[in-house]
Amino acid sequence: MADELRQELINRHLITMAQIDQADMPAVPAEVDSYHSLFPLEPLPPPNRIQKSSNFGYITSCYKAVNSKDDLPYCLRRIHALVFAYDFHAGGETMMNRHFNDPNADAYFTKRKWGQHDGPLPRQHAGLLPESLIWAYIVQLSSALRTIHTAGLACRVMDPTKILITGKTRLRVNCVGVFDVLTFDNSQNNNPLALMAQYQQADLISLGKVVLALACNSLAGIQRENLQKAMELVTINYSSDLKNLILYLLTDQNRMRSVNDIMPMIGARFYTQLDAAQMRNDVIEEDLAKEVQNGRLFRLLAKLGTINERPEFQKDPTWSETGDRYLLKLFRDHLFHQVTEAGAPWIDLSHIISCLNKLDAGVPEKISLISRDEKSVLVVTYSDLKRCFENTFQELIAAANGQL
Repeated sequence: MADELRQELINRHLITMAQIDQADMPAVPAEVDSYHSLFPLEPLPPPNRIQKSSNFGYITSCYKAVNSKDDLPYCLRRIHALVFAYDFHAGGETMMNRHFNDPNADAYFTKRKWGQHDGPLPRQHAGLLPESLIWAYIVQLSSALRTIHTAGLACRVMDPTKILITGKTRLRVNCVGVFDVLTFDNSQNNNPLALMAQYQQADLISLGKVVLALACNSLAGIQRENLQKAMELVTINYSSDLKNLILYLLTDQNRMRSVNDIMPMIGARFYTQLDAAQMRNDVIEEDLAKEVQNGRLFRLLAKLGTINERPEFQKDPTWSETGDRYLLKLFRDHLFHQVTEAGAPWIDLSHIISCLNKLDAGVPEKISLISRDEKSVLVVTYSDLKRCFENTFQELIAAANGQL
């Protein structure tokens, strides 16, 4: 497996397993309904300070938690007395944190005193994002909107603070459905879906703002007083297709717009992103093929560990030292406890893996198992060992299920 992918997976695992000391954070509950092991994903506000979300207008908090029903991690978004559960993507960061966390990026749009000149014009690879990255984001965000709108719903949270980035360019939209709950009015007699068309149009405008902010690498570029300056920046640095897409999304139209309308502007760039995704999939499958045997070998070792050195079975303290179990004990020594002629430990991972693979396959190859006192040598085949192994483990399973 590539070192970069291995490190990324390790980091995700560490984040997934992160826990807090309850004594250090007494404000974090130990359990919420069927969720436990809560870990804050955002800084907790001071207890004496009311801090409302700029998006939802309520006090919010976000936690990683484990569901006791399926033992999987989830992201819990608490808004007032409501708790929303979403899939947890370890290592994800918001688009706001990745691309709009530099206070100097707004310098080009900062108002200056009369007579002063603007700073140097930002360029691609020198202050601005590469256009290929922006199109990669556009394809994913427009695909998300297309899925939501096709279902007759609206996203309503197309905002850099709610767009998650995992890995290098993988996007996910967070907090979908929150506004539908917060703004639901049960007293209304009209259809709650009546405003969906309006919300869908707002989604397209929000998408245009996100794309414009990415093109300017600054949230200041989407402010009304800076729009003309921002579009000039886009015209100078990016293709006409990107400019036309932004204008289409942000300009009022005389008809209802659809996210499908921007597909001609994306054009062949869609195939570029598709090729990139397929190539990424090929790399991951290749690395997976290298690691796929690990689970099989681990299961063999786990089963072997339940048999070897078992203190007692069915009130027989010598069970693990007799019969088929004795052969498996000697095989365990053959795997892990061999020594050199000088008496030093002989450690060879290839030997361990090779022997385990032969045991799993039950090959007819013969193997010499030597007792610890070296007074007896047993010659058996791997097929014999496999039969002893399977029968013994099934005996343990039967006892565990109360069948003995």
